[in-house]
Amino acid sequence: MKGTVAKRLNGIGEYYFSQKLREIDQLNKAGKNIINLGIGSPDLPPHSSVIEALQAKAQLPDSHAYQSYKGLPVLRNAIAAWYKNWYQVTLNPDTEVLPLLGSKEGIMHICMTYLGEGDEALVPNPGYPTYTSAVKLAGATPIYYELNESNQWAPDFAQLEKTELSKVKLMWVNYPHMPTGQQANEQLFKDIIDFGKRNQILICHDNPYSFILNEKPLSILQAPGALEIALELNSLSKSQNMAGWRVGMLCGASERINEVLTFKSNMDSGMFLPVQFAAATALSLGKEWYDEINGIYAERRKKVFELLDHLGCKYSKEQAGMFVWASIPEAMKDGYELSDKVLYDKGIFITPGGIFGSAGNRFVRVSLCGSVEKFNQAIQRIAGNNYISIKAN
Repeated sequence: MKGTVAKRLNGIGEYYFSQKLREIDQLNKAGKNIINLGIGSPDLPPHSSVIEALQAKAQLPDSHAYQSYKGLPVLRNAIAAWYKNWYQVTLNPDTEVLPLLGSKEGIMHICMTYLGEGDEALVPNPGYPTYTSAVKLAGATPIYYELNESNQWAPDFAQLEKTELSKVKLMWVNYPHMPTGQQANEQLFKDIIDFGKRNQILICHDNPYSFILNEKPLSILQAPGALEIALELNSLSKSQNMAGWRVGMLCGASERINEVLTFKSNMDSGMFLPVQFAAATALSLGKEWYDEINGIYAERRKKVFELLDHLGCKYSKEQAGMFVWASIPEAMKDGYELSDKVLYDKGIFITPGGIFGSAGNRFVRVSLCGSVEKFNQAIQRIAGNNYISIKAN
C-alpha cells in the first residue's frame, strides 16, 4: 500500500477518552473493578413514550428507506416549537432548523463548511477538545482564548480585541460551559454577539447542557441580532437521555443552514425515520421531565461534592451541566497527577482538567453519570485510612 495517512491527521491525536477507556478495560480485565466517573454518558433511559414512538414507527414497513437530508417536517417543527417554548426564540422550521446525527457531527460540518487552509478559529481554553480537532481537520488554525475562574470563565473581550483577528472566521463558545459548568446570562450572550458583529466573525454556540441543573435555559439566539452572526448547536443526548441515539440540531439563519447543508448532504443519507419521530416526542415533554432528571442529578452532585471534599479539592456549587469542575490541592502538580493517583491507588477514574487545555491543568472533572450507590462506593474507597495521602503527596 502506497503512502501514509493524510497530512490533515498531523497533530491530531486519538481522543483522550478513547485511549483511556482501553486502559480502564485492561485494568478491569486484571480484576481492578474501576469505578468510572469520567465520562458524560447519561446512564438513565429516555422517557417511556420516546421508546414507544420508536417501536411503533419501526414496525411499519415503509419506515426503513433513506430520509430527507433536512429531516422530516415532524422533527423540524418539534425543534422549532421546543425553541419557542423554552428559549422564547422563533425559528422557521422549514429554513432555520437542520436536524443532525448528533451535535458533534455539526461541529465538524461547520468547520468544513467555513474553514480552510490559512483560516483561523477562536477556541476556548479550557474547552471541548473536539473544537480543536475539527478546526485542524478542516485545515485551519485554532487560536486559543483563555478562560479563567477570576473572570467567571467568560471571554476577556478587551484582550480579544487586541488580538490579530484578520484571519479569524469563526469563534467557538459553549455555555453552560463544559468543562467548568459556568452558566451564561443574557448580558454575556449579548457581549459575544456584539463582538462577532464588530469583527465579522461567525459565532458558533454549542448548547447541549442548558437543561441540566439549570433553572433558566438560555439560547444565544435570544440575544438581539443573533441570527445575523450566530449558529447554535443543540442536542438530545444530555437533556433527553438519548446520547446513543445521535440526535442533534443546528439552528440559524436560512443562508447559513443552506451552506452547512451543502456539506452535510455529502456526508450522510438522513436520519432513521423512527428516530426522528421518537426525537419529536422527546422534545414535546413538559417541565415534569426536566424536574425529574434534575432531581436525580442534584442528589448525585451532593455525593460528588462529598467525594471532592475527601480529595481536598475546591469547587463552586453554582455549576450547571452533568459534571463538577474542581481545583486540585496545592500539593498536587496537576490534574493528571491526581487523576492517576486516584485511578491506580483507589480504582476510580476522574478526568484531568488538562485534556481541555492548559488553563485546566490544575483542575479535575467528575461526571454525574452514575448511581448514588456508585458514588457511595467511590467515597468509601477514597475515605479509607489512606485517603489523606492523596491530598498530601
